[in-house]
Amino acid sequence: MPDRCEVLPGDSVVARRGGGLLWVDAPGSPALVAALHACLGVRGPGAERVLGAVAGQVAALGGGASFALVVPADPGTGVALWCGKGQPAVDGVPVSGSSVDGCTLAGGFPLGRSTYVGPGQPVPSGSPGVPYDLVEGTVPGSGATLHVAAPAPASSSSGVPQAPAAFTAGSDAGSDAGFGGSGSSGYGATATPSRQADEGGEATAFWKPEPPAAPILRFDDGLVVTVDEDLVLGRRPDNHELVTSGSARPVPIADTQNVLSSAHAAVQRNGQEVSLVDLGSLNGTHVAGPEATEWTQLEPGVAHPLSDGDRLLLGWTVITFEQQPD
Repeated sequence: MPDRCEVLPGDSVVARRGGGLLWVDAPGSPALVAALHACLGVRGPGAERVLGAVAGQVAALGGGASFALVVPADPGTGVALWCGKGQPAVDGVPVSGSSVDGCTLAGGFPLGRSTYVGPGQPVPSGSPGVPYDLVEGTVPGSGATLHVAAPAPASSSSGVPQAPAAFTAGSDAGSDAGFGGSGSSGYGATATPSRQADEGGEATAFWKPEPPAAPILRFDDGLVVTVDEDLVLGRRPDNHELVTSGSARPVPIADTQNVLSSAHAAVQRNGQEVSLVDLGSLNGTHVAGPEATEWTQLEPGVAHPLSDGDRLLLGWTVITFEQQPD
């Protein structure tokens, strides 16, 4: 099973990049959020020195903010910086460190099977709210726990036959890049024989043509969301009627400047056609073609068909719509 990063819903910001994990609650301090986000790319022996330098800038960038940041240093060890209500923990045990310019810095501690960033103690399992599975990128959240996959067990000699190599996971096990879509873990996937199509490409009792790959939304921070069903995008889209009725999946977008509406826009599928609909957002939803030099604002409630390469503008978030090759 691959590494899994669980993010609990909330109004703060959670980010994951590479082996780094960040939680930050700094309303009105986009400069601090940007500086901490840049630290996610820091790793290796110099990581502790870099985070120590960042600690000296926290008061100027966003005094009173709370955050917790963990990045990998040497193999198997980590470096952490936290401030205010923030607290990192490894395998449920809070990390201890030394005070640096009003923050706390720790280096050289062993990384375990789980790493938590957020306020106070790690949130116990089974807490209210549906966690998002974050692969990479930035989303709203009240805390995050990165679970590291266990090493693959040695092959058993008990005589239990292994699954034939000709069988692969069916389409029910498709992955959603980061928002915990059903089937992302692979459990309950239907095994389907992998077999070449007949010359006519027609389905047989043992082979069915693969469905076309679903389009994706590629966010400007690297987050990728699969458009395999209708989506509602916004700051807190969970309570929109399309989501509560089960007609669409929520896609929360980090919004440190409060320019997004709770349910800002919807992406809707009709067969192979995908459309963008503004949901009456305060600041509007804009779209531009791949070669366009100006944004076009959508009329609320009117579906706008999307083509490969179209760019979407929601608040200050830029998203590119991409059709997957057949």
